[in-house]
Amino acid sequence: MMWNVTVMVSEFILQCAIDPDQKTIITVSLALIYLTTLIGNLLVIVVITIDLHLHTPMFWYICCLAIIDIANSSNLIPRMLGILLFNSSIVPYGPCLLQLSMVGYLGVLEGNLLLVMACDRYVAVVYPLRYPLIVTSKVVWSSIFLVNIIGVVIVTPYMVYVRELSFCRTNVLPFCFCDYATMVQIACTDDPKYIVILSITTGISASYCVTLTVFSYYKIARAALKISSVKGKQKVFSTLLTHLLVVGLFYFPLMISYILPGVGVKLSTEACTSLIIVAILVPPMMNPLIYSFRNKEIKSSIRRLFTGMRTNPEIEDP
Repeated sequence: MMWNVTVMVSEFILQCAIDPDQKTIITVSLALIYLTTLIGNLLVIVVITIDLHLHTPMFWYICCLAIIDIANSSNLIPRMLGILLFNSSIVPYGPCLLQLSMVGYLGVLEGNLLLVMACDRYVAVVYPLRYPLIVTSKVVWSSIFLVNIIGVVIVTPYMVYVRELSFCRTNVLPFCFCDYATMVQIACTDDPKYIVILSITTGISASYCVTLTVFSYYKIARAALKISSVKGKQKVFSTLLTHLLVVGLFYFPLMISYILPGVGVKLSTEACTSLIIVAILVPPMMNPLIYSFRNKEIKSSIRRLFTGMRTNPEIEDP
């Protein structure tokens, strides 16, 4: 049987199946998404780095999120644009595994950092007087370090398993970038453990991140209901809804595309591609708008950066 034949490949071919009639609009859309993501997140990083008034826990978390978003988009979109523009679809084995590992690692980082940011806002709103004592610089950098450790721990099994896979039928990945689930799909190694690990890790990490994030925002909403000002309530709930929108766009497509195959529900390649691209590429573009540009301190710092004007921004949580 061919299942027992071990064949290692030196390269993969990415088959980014896109309707020729939609190729131009998709290419332009990807380029605009990448440009918007780079400009928005780089601006956030520069402003937070050079403005000493923004050297607070909340803004350091936002700065880290911007770095992750740039890395995530840069890991994926240039390769996808290369395929669409120049038909450069051949990826050597090593770079393909690197891209695969970065997709998983950065995804875990983003999910856990969104959770940490939700907890930070929870402490700031529910325990405002104790916030400076609870969320210290040591706590901030320890939490960021812990998020990175979680990312390494979750991605390590994938890197061990992917090196066990053999490819005796094809080296064509029916996807726009190197992805673990797609690689398992074309492999000849017939063992359910390779896809089950994906469903288990995605299910566990998504469950605790989503649950704790939603719980934090629920407690913030309860605290907001005690605000006497109608305008104050509207501002808090507007912030909550936009934050939850980003969390939803990030988690639910990934949960659908990664968990369902592990429990026996098959999705079409087009459906999986669309879900994963939405989850990975859209939030990095929206995060600067949701978490930064709606904040008066950030907006004032940007004005000072470009105009040299002195402003006295009101403090406002993102």
